[in-house]
Amino acid sequence: MSTPRRPTKEELLAAASKTVPDVIAPDLVVLFCGINPGLYTAAVGHHFARPGNRFWPALHAGGFTDRVLSPSEERDLLALGYGITNVVDRATATADEVSSGELAAGRLRLEAKVRRYRPRFLAVLGLGAYRTAFGRPRAAPGPQPEPLGATRVWVLPNPSGLNASYQPRQLAAMFRALREAVEATSGSP
Repeated sequence: MSTPRRPTKEELLAAASKTVPDVIAPDLVVLFCGINPGLYTAAVGHHFARPGNRFWPALHAGGFTDRVLSPSEERDLLALGYGITNVVDRATATADEVSSGELAAGRLRLEAKVRRYRPRFLAVLGLGAYRTAFGRPRAAPGPQPEPLGATRVWVLPNPSGLNASYQPRQLAAMFRALREAVEATSGSP
């Protein structure tokens, strides 16, 4: 597989406020939910695409995939029972540019998606964003006590390379804990 061309500075700037289509289908096992697309992701049109983003390696290290997928293979997740969406649709240079009001409005859209598509688990990738969007200032990573309907909610750290609070081994362990919880509820991923 050839390495995709990196977007130019102009393409990155033009990606501000663009959206990236969800990778979603009914009855998924896990719907992974980012905070919002970054400019690089929006410019190339694939989730978690920026080099240095640790989502794809953590997904593999956690046992969800048999190899590290490239962002351009994101639709392959559907066959495995996994999908990707975001709390906020618009792309920004950093997640810090997303307001608390946008996160709260995004939560309402996310709840509607969960009701429509009925994933067994919703994995929100970003503790601070989850706390703000869902009004849970003391939430910790891992399983959350309140489901969304029949969907269990799990919070994982933001896998952005800018999030130095969690190193790859920690991310892998946290993704693995989610996978083990999924397996425990169904006997298989």
